[in-house]
Amino acid sequence: MLHRFDILTIFPAMVDSYAKESILGRAQKAKLIEVKAHDLREFTTDKHHKVDDTPYGGGPGMVMKVEPFEKGLKSLKGRKGLKGNKTCVILTAANGKTFTQADAKRLAKYSQVIFLCGRYEGIDQRVEDNLVDETFSIGNYVLTGGELPALVMTDAIARNIPGVLGAEASLDKESHTEEGYLEYPQYTKPEKYKKWSVPEILLSGDHKKIEKWREEQSKKKKRE
Repeated sequence: MLHRFDILTIFPAMVDSYAKESILGRAQKAKLIEVKAHDLREFTTDKHHKVDDTPYGGGPGMVMKVEPFEKGLKSLKGRKGLKGNKTCVILTAANGKTFTQADAKRLAKYSQVIFLCGRYEGIDQRVEDNLVDETFSIGNYVLTGGELPALVMTDAIARNIPGVLGAEASLDKESHTEEGYLEYPQYTKPEKYKKWSVPEILLSGDHKKIEKWREEQSKKKKRE
């Protein structure tokens, strides 16, 4: 049984190339998760596979249509072999709520997360009003499409699924594990590179002092 991420987009190759590499790729090989991109054009009904049209009321650009998203969701929801049966449908949009680590941890409990990726001038409002559970942005800026936000959120959510990282202890002291918490600085060999040295406290072997130093550094980062 696995956790599934379905990404509905007109550019599925953008998703596939990232999802098969690194931690996401390993987690898929281990059958912990499955990340699939789906071509929105496959859910159109006209011979030209049109996914957008001009906006009612006039204005620049093109607006993505309701029908392909609705048909795509019907096809994707509730696939067999999932862990549990909880599905969350997410719209990626610049006007959505900002995605946080708390959202990533919460959504990791779902068996299926479906992302709807917009392009052009946006998506017909009826998609958000009637077909999705949540709308998320990844920051206060505008991107050319929803594929990057969908991948960012997939990555963040997948890391919180047991077994994906291999060592869950690595999640304990990450930035944003708690609201406002920022991780302390990390160092590795060599001890000295050019004129840049590792802080002496980390070489002391005194774990209590090291822990105290790390806590102080985390607080300093937060203040800054």
